[in-house]
Amino acid sequence: MSDMFKGYKGTALEALKKFKVEVWNKAIINTTRGEFKGIILPRSENDDDKHLVLKLDNGYNIGIAIDTIIDMKGYGYKKAKYKIPEKEFPTSPEKHNIKLFGTGGTIASRLDYRTGAVIPAFSPGELYGAVPELADICNLTTEKLFAEFSENMGPKQYIILAEAIGKEIEKGVDGIVIGHGTDTMHHTAAALSYMIQNSPVPIVMVGSQRSSDRPSSDAALNLIHATTAAAKSDIAEVMVCMFGPTSDEYALLHRGTRVRKMHSSYRSTFRTIGDIPLATVTKDEIKPLKKDYNRRRNDRKVDICARFEERVAMIYYYPNMHPDMIDSLVDNGYKGIVIAGTGLGHVNKPLYPALERAQKAGVAVYMTVQTLWGFVHMFVYETGRDMMSKGVVPAENMLPEVAYIKLGWALAQTNDLEKVKEIMLTPICGDITEGEPYNGYLVYQGGIPEVEEFIKKYHK
Repeated sequence: MSDMFKGYKGTALEALKKFKVEVWNKAIINTTRGEFKGIILPRSENDDDKHLVLKLDNGYNIGIAIDTIIDMKGYGYKKAKYKIPEKEFPTSPEKHNIKLFGTGGTIASRLDYRTGAVIPAFSPGELYGAVPELADICNLTTEKLFAEFSENMGPKQYIILAEAIGKEIEKGVDGIVIGHGTDTMHHTAAALSYMIQNSPVPIVMVGSQRSSDRPSSDAALNLIHATTAAAKSDIAEVMVCMFGPTSDEYALLHRGTRVRKMHSSYRSTFRTIGDIPLATVTKDEIKPLKKDYNRRRNDRKVDICARFEERVAMIYYYPNMHPDMIDSLVDNGYKGIVIAGTGLGHVNKPLYPALERAQKAGVAVYMTVQTLWGFVHMFVYETGRDMMSKGVVPAENMLPEVAYIKLGWALAQTNDLEKVKEIMLTPICGDITEGEPYNGYLVYQGGIPEVEEFIKKYHK
């Protein structure tokens, strides 16, 4: 039978009937690519009928092409739950009142096996059903502002979110948590750092690298840490709260203007660049790592400046970049350009005429470094000096994404390029520092003896 079935060209349903296996069966599937063991899931209505979807024991879902199946045997049945149990969220006058805004991230979620999509659990009752520990931390209310993947977040959403946070602070909330997709969380964190200043309460952004249907999900613990920070932290700034190490030892609070996503899948993806994080967070304790931060206050005063000029671009310089890259932006009416340059902040000479044309057109051009760590130093070599004479302004040690966000925010307030420059080069929320601490640049390289010794000692 196995040989007859090799190269089978039927549908997934026909394959299941052939081997008398049903959806939700635990199954062992022998294929031309090896043996796989897991639970057969319903096919998403948006998927083709030439694959079986199998949830492996490690929580990952894989697709198995029907024409690779040699044999299949079912040996058990385990149907997934479609809905998170909903319980009434208990409140207490002794606990802090926290507002959770949803923007579309999957901080607490379930997998919809009808569509294959992850559906957020978002009402207080759903969140309490999914993460009951939240009731020990705070009184929680929620509001879903958007249902966007993080790549679709932009100036429109930044402004709505900043204004909504301002209103909640004025109403007397003790802390803000924002559920957000991780891919562009650092852009939104920077935008909120500029649009919301002098906050009397913590504003904590949080997400999850791995969805809630996976055993290795970081969603619940991230949410616990973020609400703990919002309710109990003395640090009243815009922060990102995510895993510190890859294990669940503690979370880190990163300043919104110095944080960046640095790995596509690690749970410890977010790092503070050019500085150290603000604090560590566990379920029981918040330990500040820095002393210079904005502290929680009892008043309701907050400065909201929710504006953004959308005709701003960021360019990552590469060798042999042609001047039409910059010319096209100028010709299309862009008001600002941030360049992530090489080394100390350089680009090639063929771009010089385009930079001069940008200067004459009144376009604000700022230089950052694609190394991420370190300062722009355009006065060291003639390349940098030439570019400064053509209107390019060094942006100190601002991260490229942060400089892009800040330039959009600055140009929304004034068209006077000298005033824009004053805003850009005035440190706000730690976006520019006097210098980088000795431990602000740590990139460990595996294989090196001292690094391997450290790893063995602390992470066995």
